[in-house]
Amino acid sequence: MDLPRALSIAGSDSSGGAGIQADLKTFSALGVFGMSAITAITAQNTRGVNAVQNISCDMVAGQIDAVFSDIRVDAVKIGMLSSADIIRCVAERLRHWRPAFVVLDPVMVSKSGCHLLQPDAVSALREELLPLVQLVTPNLPEAEVITGKPVVNEGDMLAAAKGICALGARAALVKGGHCKEHANDLLYDGRDARWLPGERIASRNTHGTGCTLSAAIAAEVAKGQAMLPACEAAKAYVRRALGAGLAIGKGCGPLHHFIDWY
Repeated sequence: MDLPRALSIAGSDSSGGAGIQADLKTFSALGVFGMSAITAITAQNTRGVNAVQNISCDMVAGQIDAVFSDIRVDAVKIGMLSSADIIRCVAERLRHWRPAFVVLDPVMVSKSGCHLLQPDAVSALREELLPLVQLVTPNLPEAEVITGKPVVNEGDMLAAAKGICALGARAALVKGGHCKEHANDLLYDGRDARWLPGERIASRNTHGTGCTLSAAIAAEVAKGQAMLPACEAAKAYVRRALGAGLAIGKGCGPLHHFIDWY
């Protein structure tokens, strides 16, 4: 059986709800063989991040090279890259291996408020990584950091998406979950803007939502979907996983990644 294959380049979440663990669960749930390159180890649970330890750049590069040199990679998802050095390392290996599709979830702050991206790494993300990716999936606060401008309403979301594409990304999916007016997302591909309707789901189990969405997009693209239907299918999957009410942990719990299975 020739399964579609996707690689996650991201941090590890010891509680299993976000990061590499969420990505691999998402890939598996959607019928894709998942691989990983771990960029950092976090000591965290549903209540917060207690510690972060970055993996050396040589080891990050070694993991990426080990996968690409042996296994076909149909899509790449990038998550937590906390330092400028790791961002430059990942960018250099992407330039070398030239994967067909890369989705970047610019993880900057955890659900519990812990900053996961060092301040000096933002310029490296803009200059080194954005020109190499086909899709960026920021929430409103992340879009503000990337563009340096406030993002609070629909007009701001469109301006932010255009600004992100002007930095080199092929497309941007600006997520509207923080918007007071609605919970819709905006997909902009450098020419056309498309609003993807969303709904607020009353749940305390939202840990890893952004990781899961970007991983689901990578999985759908790996299976042959174009970007728009991949984003739509990924949003529908996250909506189902959010609505499952999976009660794990004493804080902000995880999604039910296998809601379609059990």
